[in-house]
Amino acid sequence: MARAHNRELRTVGKRRFAPIRRAVNIPVWGDLFIRLGLAIFLIFIVVMIHWWDREGLVDNLDGHVSFLDVIYFTMISITTTGFGDIAPISDKARLVEALIVTPVRFAVLFIFVGTAYNFLIKRSWEKFRMARIQDQLSDHVVVLGFGVSGAEAVGELIERGTDPACIVVMDMNEERLEQAESLGCNVIEADASRDENLEAVRISKAQTVLVSAGRDDASILIVLTVRHLAPKVPISVVVRAADNELLARQAGADNVINPVRFTGLLLAGSARGAHIADYLGDLASVTGRVQLVEREVRQEEIGKSLSEACSGGRGLRIYRNGNACGFWEQEAECLQAGDIIVEIQPADIDGPDGNDAKPNN
Repeated sequence: MARAHNRELRTVGKRRFAPIRRAVNIPVWGDLFIRLGLAIFLIFIVVMIHWWDREGLVDNLDGHVSFLDVIYFTMISITTTGFGDIAPISDKARLVEALIVTPVRFAVLFIFVGTAYNFLIKRSWEKFRMARIQDQLSDHVVVLGFGVSGAEAVGELIERGTDPACIVVMDMNEERLEQAESLGCNVIEADASRDENLEAVRISKAQTVLVSAGRDDASILIVLTVRHLAPKVPISVVVRAADNELLARQAGADNVINPVRFTGLLLAGSARGAHIADYLGDLASVTGRVQLVEREVRQEEIGKSLSEACSGGRGLRIYRNGNACGFWEQEAECLQAGDIIVEIQPADIDGPDGNDAKPNN
């Protein structure tokens, strides 16, 4: 996995597609005007001080210090040029230069140097560095839509050990993106239904794509677009109307989650027993004592029954050639190469080989 090394990935240079970019509290032009305004204000203060104390200055050219001479002297004093044609001669004027003008000189210098660094060097370097990181995105999780479901999914992924730097969140709402950024995720403010925006996050190289646009029609359109660009990438989508579940699958979604139906299952379970809903909630959360895991059958398990699987869990179901087979069915009595096992494990047990089990709750 090519992992992003910077958790504040937000800005890249202009490309043929919508770039990942950094959300700022103050626009760039506003920040620039604030800096310039502060520098001009400090220079104005020094001009006034010199004008009020012009009797302590001497003009070696004509002996008269005009307001223009004060402005000229202020500028060469602030910039430490110092031609010597105008100079402080009184103790008071020299004290003003030492205690007031010198700190102002440093302040103005820092403002201009900081502005040059921030707007030229730093931003250019960030654009270059972030463009390289974006180009190297691979085996990452793309979350399209960061509403309630998307935010919960990202939080759960992070709880399960997914590096936030390997999660890319796309949404049109800046406040949501700021929330995702606070978790350490990469973000992009863009329309997830457009090809160029999905290409910007290298959708074809993603490990998986989670879609939760808030509206079923928008989510299904996004699934169609993702499937067109990434034919082999697993897609999970949230839909809220039962009629749209089939449409989502026909659009190319591998997993269709209906939160309304799941809530109904919890309610129905609670009606059949006081602890069933509690156990389902435990099973669905990484913080629970158990977890569902999906993994490929191991070489040493081929030929054995599902109940003899050696991962430390309890096998519930296998998927063979796209068909689901329960632990009680004959197909589960002899595991074959290519079978996918869904099992329940204690939360503190690592997957086989330490890393190939994937939570499937």
